[in-house]
Amino acid sequence: MSKATLEIQLKTLPNSPGVYQYYDKEDLILYVGKAKNLKKRVASYFTKNHEYGKTKVLVKKIASVKHIVVDTESDALLLENSLIKKYRPRYNILLKDDKTYPWLCIKKEAFPRVFLTRKVIKDGSEYFGPYTSVRTAKALLSLIKELYPLRTCAYDLSSANIENKKYKVCLEFHIKNCKGACEGLQQETDYLEDVKAIKNIIKGNFKDSLQRFHELMLRFSENLEFEEAQKIKEKIDLLANYQSKSTVVNPSITNVDVFSIISDESFAYVNFFKIANGAIIQSHTTEIKKKLDESDKDLLELSIVEIRQRFNSQSKEIYVPFKVDLGDSVKVTIPKLGDKKRIVDLSLRNAKYYRQERFKQIKIVDPDRHIKRIMAQMQKDLRLSVEPRHIECFDNSNIQGTHPVASCVVFKNGKPSKKDYRHFNIKTVVGPDDFGSMEEVVHRRYKRLLDEGQELPQLIVIDGGKGQLSSSLKSLDVLGLRGKIAIIGIAKRLEEIYYPGDSIPMYLDKKSETLKIIQQLRNEAHRFAINFHRNKRSKSAIQTELELIPGIGKQTIESLLKYFKSAKRVKAASQENLANVIGNDKAAKVFDFFNSK
Repeated sequence: MSKATLEIQLKTLPNSPGVYQYYDKEDLILYVGKAKNLKKRVASYFTKNHEYGKTKVLVKKIASVKHIVVDTESDALLLENSLIKKYRPRYNILLKDDKTYPWLCIKKEAFPRVFLTRKVIKDGSEYFGPYTSVRTAKALLSLIKELYPLRTCAYDLSSANIENKKYKVCLEFHIKNCKGACEGLQQETDYLEDVKAIKNIIKGNFKDSLQRFHELMLRFSENLEFEEAQKIKEKIDLLANYQSKSTVVNPSITNVDVFSIISDESFAYVNFFKIANGAIIQSHTTEIKKKLDESDKDLLELSIVEIRQRFNSQSKEIYVPFKVDLGDSVKVTIPKLGDKKRIVDLSLRNAKYYRQERFKQIKIVDPDRHIKRIMAQMQKDLRLSVEPRHIECFDNSNIQGTHPVASCVVFKNGKPSKKDYRHFNIKTVVGPDDFGSMEEVVHRRYKRLLDEGQELPQLIVIDGGKGQLSSSLKSLDVLGLRGKIAIIGIAKRLEEIYYPGDSIPMYLDKKSETLKIIQQLRNEAHRFAINFHRNKRSKSAIQTELELIPGIGKQTIESLLKYFKSAKRVKAASQENLANVIGNDKAAKVFDFFNSK
């Protein structure tokens, strides 16, 4: 299709809500999207300057546009979701979930069985779930069986079969797990009362069951059947314990879905809670791989539709952290305070925990993806043009102006590369001049790298504020590297990040991985410089002590250090050993100096 034809298609789009589909020249579907206003939304793809690379590629590939007009935004969202699942376009996110989750089934039959299943059969049976945690589903089923003895056999318990005594009670009856409905020992009306109570428990409504058990316990007590009363009390405790673990919000919050989202450069994580009677009866978090730098709003809207379909949710109200457009069929609440706000915060915390767990797993099983994510995040946080795969950090160390030294530590792919660490003795600066020292070591480091044709870093971190940063920039100017290597300064007190030419510092989130890596760099540079300075000072102090020995000159000291390797060993040597190196007279002077004190 020609470019002119595509332009005609764009001009003739309606100003109505609907769904648009992009196709390439081979007529393969590239992307499906929804819009409040089809004309404005589609036109924006061709008029905006897209920063995100994949969006640029998509726009270049578009050869034709098709659209479907719908009545409302919610219809557009539902249609978008179904078309994405049907066609699986290359540039759309797809909420994949290959797992088959268990459901609690209440079978449509006489004396219904209650059991776990992964297959939903449309035979009139009631299904509750799905449960993303098999352990949770099994715990709930175990609780139900503890509270209400139900049959587990697959017999056809029709009235005729029971009257004709077709079946006999089994072991389950004798161990009191079943009341013997197969022999007519339990009435169907009583059995269905238990099933009704079970449905309420599954939905998170414990009130009726607790009240019923209390009445039963009192009746047994009044009849002096204390053993039976104790059994009912144990059931009350069991149910109350399960309820206390489940209830996290105000019991008046019922039949509500809660959604939250957290995202980074490449992935988003959406958490879903289903709440009934103040209890979370379902929880699920899903990971979404971004395709076109989608906004959190777009991702959350699509996720809400997909997850509600997957979990068969009929709730008329949802809680979310920000405004989403879902049409008039569902009430959207953005809580600002109280129990409603706390439950949204809890959902967000679950999404964050899930994200952290995924990071830990990925770090082990896919370290390359972990490194790529960290580097992409650092590039975004520090506003860099490239990923900082190679970072170098400088720090100075001197005490009262003595023995000034500096260190350069190197991180590659977010981790220390200790073989590339370097020490510097300050040569051209006299006294405690941090600015001059920084200017010297930065110049020496990068002049050497340039002379030797070695790899330059993508980022330089200077331990210090505006002054040290300005001094370092002078050296980069002299070497012609200004603008070719990104450089920042980090001030110690408030972890302020300074940029060249900008007097206002930037503050990173205290919990961000980017700040943690920069702090690790700074701390490592400081440690490395301090150790070097301490060793140099210590060596100098001991050598000075040898120089204080009367009658011992520089040549003798050199001979001693060459043989004993250190002044400490000279101090500990016997007079005989000293004499073997410097003769008897001088050996006596050295030995007496250290041992006559």
